[in-house]
Amino acid sequence: MNPSNKESAKETARDSARENGRDRERDKDSRKTIRVVLAEDQGMVLGALAALLEIEGDISVIAQARNGKEALEAVLAHKPDVFITDIEMPHMSGLDVAAELKRRRTGTRVVIVTTFARSGYLRRALESGASGYLLKDMRAEELADAVRRVHQGLRVIHPELATEAWAEMDPLTDRERQVLRLAGEGMASGDIAGELGLSDGTVRNYLSEAISKLGASNRVEAARIARTKGWL
Repeated sequence: MNPSNKESAKETARDSARENGRDRERDKDSRKTIRVVLAEDQGMVLGALAALLEIEGDISVIAQARNGKEALEAVLAHKPDVFITDIEMPHMSGLDVAAELKRRRTGTRVVIVTTFARSGYLRRALESGASGYLLKDMRAEELADAVRRVHQGLRVIHPELATEAWAEMDPLTDRERQVLRLAGEGMASGDIAGELGLSDGTVRNYLSEAISKLGASNRVEAARIARTKGWL
């Protein structure tokens, strides 16, 4: 082969290698089709979840949040396919964010990832529009698979909870739950009234109803029972 032919062959090989590299990059980008926003108030857990999901070729974490308010703003701004959230966070709980997304009809699917293996929390999550409810002791590949299934329109529930999801119904109304949660945090009736824009007498009536429904002797015991069952 003469020198010009050799040089032409080398150039063809380089062009082919560059094109193959671009093809691989395009394939990698095309696999990252599931856009995810993560919310978790513990920084180390948040970082670990993001790193584990980013290993997957078809999942991209586009935003992270450390509290419920930030999470809601991130979802509304980025419009992800899937929103993964813990339950207890500052400012707004993961369930509150899920309910607000449902109210706004954003189309983002919600996956709850929590330590609370309680049917009460599961029921509230489903009522809030969540498509998935998983426990934090699952393997990384299980979370990734759940994200894919939820993205496809399926529902994913941790097997330990699936059979007992509706075993005991929550007797509290939304307002009773709201008032009892604040009472359980130590707030007086007058303070709760100011916080929620209600009269002191109305707050006392809600607390009385909640205490009666739960068979408790006082508001502190009622809050403890409701929290244990996952109703707060």
